[in-house]
Amino acid sequence: MTDEKLIELLKSMSLSEKISQLVQLHGGYFGEARQLTGPEQQFNISGKRAYSIGSILGECGFEHLKSIQDGFIENQPHHIPAIFMADVIHGFRTIFPVPIAQGASFNPGLTQKIGSAAARECSSAGLHATFSPMVDLARDSRWGRCMEGTGEDPWLNSRFAESAVKGFQGDSCGESGKIAACAKHFAAYGSALAGRDYSSSELCERTLMEDYLPSYEAAVKAGVELVMTAFNTVDRIPCSINKKVMRKILREKMGFEGVLISDYNAIGETLAHGACADKSEAARRAMNCTVDIDMMSDCYLNHLEDEINSGRVDAKLLDEACLRILRLKNKLGLFENPYKDGSIENEKEYIYCDEFLKLSRTAAEETTILLKNNGILPLDTNKRIAIVGSLAASRKITGSWAIFAQEEHTVTLESALKELYADADITYICKDVITAEELLKISQCDAVIVAVGEDQSRSGEGKSVAETVISEEQSALLGLVASCNKNIVSIVFGGRPLCLSDVDEVSSAVIEAWLPGTCGAYAVADILFGRVNPSARVPMSFPYSTGQLPLCYSELPSGRPKPNEERYYPFMSNYMDVPNKPLYPFGHGLSYTRFEYSDVSLSSDVMKKGETITAEVTIKNTGDMDGFEPVQLYIHDVKASVSRPVRQLKGLQKPFIKADESLTVSFTIDEEMLKFYDEDMDFTAETGEFEVFIGGTSEAMNRTSFWLED
Repeated sequence: MTDEKLIELLKSMSLSEKISQLVQLHGGYFGEARQLTGPEQQFNISGKRAYSIGSILGECGFEHLKSIQDGFIENQPHHIPAIFMADVIHGFRTIFPVPIAQGASFNPGLTQKIGSAAARECSSAGLHATFSPMVDLARDSRWGRCMEGTGEDPWLNSRFAESAVKGFQGDSCGESGKIAACAKHFAAYGSALAGRDYSSSELCERTLMEDYLPSYEAAVKAGVELVMTAFNTVDRIPCSINKKVMRKILREKMGFEGVLISDYNAIGETLAHGACADKSEAARRAMNCTVDIDMMSDCYLNHLEDEINSGRVDAKLLDEACLRILRLKNKLGLFENPYKDGSIENEKEYIYCDEFLKLSRTAAEETTILLKNNGILPLDTNKRIAIVGSLAASRKITGSWAIFAQEEHTVTLESALKELYADADITYICKDVITAEELLKISQCDAVIVAVGEDQSRSGEGKSVAETVISEEQSALLGLVASCNKNIVSIVFGGRPLCLSDVDEVSSAVIEAWLPGTCGAYAVADILFGRVNPSARVPMSFPYSTGQLPLCYSELPSGRPKPNEERYYPFMSNYMDVPNKPLYPFGHGLSYTRFEYSDVSLSSDVMKKGETITAEVTIKNTGDMDGFEPVQLYIHDVKASVSRPVRQLKGLQKPFIKADESLTVSFTIDEEMLKFYDEDMDFTAETGEFEVFIGGTSEAMNRTSFWLED
């Protein structure tokens, strides 16, 4: 449909119809369940108006969605179809590693492949849009939703944001097998105080602009079709009614022209924030902020019409919002085909297809981190091995947002080992409480694999914790095993960086498996026995102690920095009882081979503004196994008008280097990489000295420097 015809359609719609397009309800209110939990009961909608709302969330399955869509086509006065949206976060039926694990791959291209596969699979079941990617920066692992993002670094999060949008949407969300993506949660949702979900955020403007906003802007520049408002406050104003955040920053500064949708009842919750007196005010303020879709509240549905008729809300704002929604439906091709890619045939072809199951496995190979290894790994199939811990037999290792997964398809670590290493001498004791007889068997083994951590019920939305540690039962199990066998390989499952100090102390090796998805346990098994060489890196620092949180590698320097020796120093910036540094820092990760870096060389030690220089290292694989190496470029602004982070990631490559071979890796440094918000809040690069670090971790000291001149 041409844009002119869309505008004609808009002009022909009644005020009530336009408002209805701005409403999103759960799909359970339609079809067979409608009489029991229908919109008449909660939203005071009767008759055909229920089929005039603009979008539905949370339902799937082609036949089911077709029946609902048919009701819209039949009953909507202008036969406008609905958009079907759902939380397809890291897979639809086939589940891939959770986003925090994808961040660990240090390979944004992997996320693009995952997004493309998830889009193809869920679109076959009739879905048109996903509430993903979540691009919120997270530096406090007490926050349960850190599993849904890609970590603590603004630059890396931005690259993953771009890749996710490209994966879901392709060149156009209207293409076959593509869906509309939604960047969330705007803004700074990951900065919740004390890691407590839905809590407020307290950020200075410079921190907001430099650290928290870049990933959203990257998604906008990548063409994301929707953006979701956050539950939290920014500058003590709830985001859904925050005119500065939505109008000034998102619409004007970032240039977002797509559909802005609230989170679940977020507009209604502004009353609980104490920011709105009633739902009429909430509707008015959200509309004035250009929020186009009111998800699961009746603020727009039952109060916006009076606000417009009274003149408190300009009718032009309603027309603009409604037109943005109609344009999205048009981009999706719904006016020509309201079912888009949904069909029984497509469901049969794509859901749990071999291609996606294979990707689920290979993705986990790139996202599983070898955190520690004293030489015990890889394991020898000829040695006696035991595996203990209930998580080794659990299917609840896909993720709390894998809401459409069918659990029977999830491969457990126990079943993966039995299938792939049937000839290995492995004793399976997949429980957390063991007997004396079982302990005797464990004592006679050459190595013991202990599965600890959290299953999917312990992370996700609303799953904040005060202590990021393994359970007391798991700790007791680990201690019991350690009392009779020192050759422990700990496999850690979960959706957040846990405090693993006690685990590290008794383990010869530690592997972070995250929540690896449908076939991810195959990857963990293959890493254990060396068929796969691990290459993942820490995307969000693992604390030594929960008391260190929030935590990030790119902290600001202190006027009283702690000396390098690891002890307590009075009147210095340090703790009396724990180190300053995390247990496993950002960028850390081990391999079964060794990589040696040459010194960093620069094409010039002076860079003029507007020009570029090249930084280069040669890397040699000095080990016996081929492998990938995430090569990380960090920059430090030595002196500026405001305090600058000790270092910031500004470049990344992940080359494959064969054993005993060398490879030269080059990075181009430009002025944009050096910019920040100065004391006047101008985004600029200041002249002066810049240090350049290149290595395999954020703690790499392989450095040189250059001077920026006008």
